Amino acid sequence: MESKKVNLPLNDAIIKTLHAGDNVILNGYIYTARDAAHKKLVDLLEKSEKLPFDPVGQVIYFVGPTPAPPGKVIGSAGPTTSGRMNKYSPFMLKAGLKGMIGKGEMGAEVVEALKKYTGVYFVATGGAGALISNKITESELVAYEELGPEAIRKLKIVDFPVVVAQDCHGGNIYIEGVKKYQKLD
Repeated sequence: MESKKVNLPLNDAIIKTLHAGDNVILNGYIYTARDAAHKKLVDLLEKSEKLPFDPVGQVIYFVGPTPAPPGKVIGSAGPTTSGRMNKYSPFMLKAGLKGMIGKGEMGAEVVEALKKYTGVYFVATGGAGALISNKITESELVAYEELGPEAIRKLKIVDFPVVVAQDCHGGNIYIEGVKKYQKLD
């Protein structure tokens, strides 16, 4: 299957062309955030306060990268389990976030938010953090330095490979994949 090339930031028109199972190559800027950072972001949203970055059209990568070795921009940067962000992601999508990257299935509340706010959830290959880090050409601290690897960073990515796991149409590779293999029995 040929990969779709997508330049970031995202918009509704682009997202509507993406379907669960599509291979995608992303280029542009993304932000990192895991559990602790998401909690801080949602706390700000609930108080109607300004976020440390504008989420409109952006993609958040659920990652806690390791320190950069000499001569590298970033250390290992593999995806973290996305389910821990289930309670936060609908708030971020409502605030204008358009995409997320992680590993594993997102919950029902996120599925509904992807449809309602026209978003997309991508998965990156877990266990390939060192390889994925080669697709990151810039890393800039944005907020919450005290969180260490969970601080929010702005990353420039080039030819970053992902798969659409859950789309704005209700498509879900975790459900569709199981059904496909059940038909083989």
